[in-house]
Amino acid sequence: MLGRVENPPRPRTAAFFDLDKTVIAKSSTLAFGRPFYRGGLMNRRAVLRTAYAQFVYLVGGADHEQTERMRKMLSALCRGWNVQQVREIVAETLHQMIDPFVYAEAAALIAEHRAAGREIVIVSTSGAEVVEPIGALLGADRVVATRMVVEEGRYTGEIEYYAYGPTKAEAVRELAETRGYDLERCWAYSDSITDVPMLEAVGMPHAVNPDRALRREALARDWPVLAFNRPVPLRRRMSVPPTRPALAVGLALGAAVGAALVARWWWARERSARAGG
Repeated sequence: MLGRVENPPRPRTAAFFDLDKTVIAKSSTLAFGRPFYRGGLMNRRAVLRTAYAQFVYLVGGADHEQTERMRKMLSALCRGWNVQQVREIVAETLHQMIDPFVYAEAAALIAEHRAAGREIVIVSTSGAEVVEPIGALLGADRVVATRMVVEEGRYTGEIEYYAYGPTKAEAVRELAETRGYDLERCWAYSDSITDVPMLEAVGMPHAVNPDRALRREALARDWPVLAFNRPVPLRRRMSVPPTRPALAVGLALGAAVGAALVARWWWARERSARAGG
């Protein structure tokens, strides 16, 4: 009598999400400028610099050059910060600074992947102290993020692991090896041309709110292009009404105008300072 032949288990699958402008409508790192200022980690000048950087990021995205400028600025800024204090500030202000900016479409997509049995992985260039709590808020199974060098409980300003560009793709492949993911059956989402290596690593890449370069690449490769434009607080996400383009545009315009005023003020201040010096 022949024994029953068991079907081999199907390989695991995952959905990999970039974070900023893919899942949330802002830069996760720059979002905590005001709480860090109130906690004594930043001065007013640094807060204004981060507000300006946030505006530039929202309007133009972050290509390689912009990302490198932001990396250098933030590395210098956080030098000497107490790591535990940073974690406490992020934990205390997470819902205020991040939750209202999570795209409803992204939250629904994460829930859809989870229902399909896929693991959720956030892959972000932002620092782990910021990304890990956001990943927990989103219900992610794993997080890949930049890690800073820490000595005696404080940041040195040096980077230990930079989750950026090809490094993201390497992390995805390493996770596939350790977790048993079949990458051909995995999904990935990003807004930035710098994440093309990560998108290429999976069988189902998607461009979300893509910058111009990624939009061109996605169209050339026939990758789906998604538009997320409804940041909705968690308490309202379960009852989001049908898309209302006018309202979404109005909210986005209001946020952009506010950021532009800060940026204009900062630019005028810097010009005046240079003229005086």
